[in-house]
Amino acid sequence: MPGTPARTLDTFANPAPERDYTIRIEIPEFTCLCPKTGQPDFATLALEYVPEAACVELKSLKLYIGSFRDQGAFHEAVANRILDDVVRVCAPRFARLTARFNVRGGTYPTVVVEHRAPGWSPASPVVLP
Repeated sequence: MPGTPARTLDTFANPAPERDYTIRIEIPEFTCLCPKTGQPDFATLALEYVPEAACVELKSLKLYIGSFRDQGAFHEAVANRILDDVVRVCAPRFARLTARFNVRGGTYPTVVVEHRAPGWSPASPVVLP
């Protein structure tokens, strides 16, 4: 069935591999289950990355994110898993995933995980007058 959640991420060739640029994707409808209670956890994910040779294809990312809906996962584990999977398929120069979870038990947990390719450092920021 088209649109069925899947744990597969597809990529396409970076159209400008000679340049550092940032791709930012906000995913406001992430859900998984609390592994202790089975209750749903909701989060907004913000994926930012500087591609190398490949970029993540958005429909596959949407289906991949949907595959967590019925899975029990601690916030820290799921954030690291998602970033690890993105890095595995497209090997970006830099990637950051920020997972901002909705309130649970009076807390608003946010998990930020990063990847930096060996030898890569960002260009100095340009300050305009």
